[in-house]
Amino acid sequence: MSQTTQSALRKHIETVIFGTTTTQGRAFDIVLLIAIVVSVTAVMLDSISEYHGAYGPLLHDIELLFTLIFTAEYATRIWCVQKRSAYIFSFWGAVDLLSILPTYIALMIPEAAPLLIIRLLRMMRIFRVLRMFELMHEFHELITVLRSTGRAILVFFSLVFVIVIIFACLLYVVEGPEHGFSSIPMSIYWAVVTITTVGYGDMIPQTAMGRTIASLGMLLGYSILAVPTAIITSKLWERLNRRREQTINWNCPVCARPGHAEDAYYCKYCGSALDVPAELRKNVEPFDE
Repeated sequence: MSQTTQSALRKHIETVIFGTTTTQGRAFDIVLLIAIVVSVTAVMLDSISEYHGAYGPLLHDIELLFTLIFTAEYATRIWCVQKRSAYIFSFWGAVDLLSILPTYIALMIPEAAPLLIIRLLRMMRIFRVLRMFELMHEFHELITVLRSTGRAILVFFSLVFVIVIIFACLLYVVEGPEHGFSSIPMSIYWAVVTITTVGYGDMIPQTAMGRTIASLGMLLGYSILAVPTAIITSKLWERLNRRREQTINWNCPVCARPGHAEDAYYCKYCGSALDVPAELRKNVEPFDE
């Protein structure tokens, strides 16, 4: 096979695998989603003792077959992309790898077999198949917001951790081992359950002072739970209000991320060429220097 023919083949496979604008690309993603559902269903059925006893070997063979198929697909993605490292270390590349690793791990550690359920993460590709690109934009916006607010959230949780320890020490001193608060770590467990408003009820303050402190912890818990939500929501709203440009209905063939401007010819995340079909450009002409 000549180098030109091989290059054309790789580009064609790349378009089929990473794009949904063509009939073949859409059919590929639909078949992939069906295979994911079937493989995950096999894992779930195998976890039921009745089905495991009757069809255990068959379900195992089905899962092994799908793992080989997904392994071949993962290898094909690496082969056809322009920048392999960008895809391998991207979000979708990590998901694709994690979807096949549990089977090979289970060959050495059988107890790890249920981890195959992580393959359901690949169902997020249904956003591309159904052309729900706005949802994908929101997903990437949320990831970006979580990264940008990471330091503020870290400071907030550090403060919460200090508050938890203070409440735990207070209850340990007030209640003591005779009421179930046998140590400070056990009291920390109680404080976490109380401040997060979970309230298992396995440890209950018995004294009036202890109940007063517990009530303050519950009220404080309701107050502090709203803080990270406000931080993330305000930042997300700010970013969404700034996003005004029209985006093109195409995923980067390397990092598989959407959200590119209509006149973009290179991915704004990894810099790879987009190779967008001309009919999707909406008559946007390339910039000539």
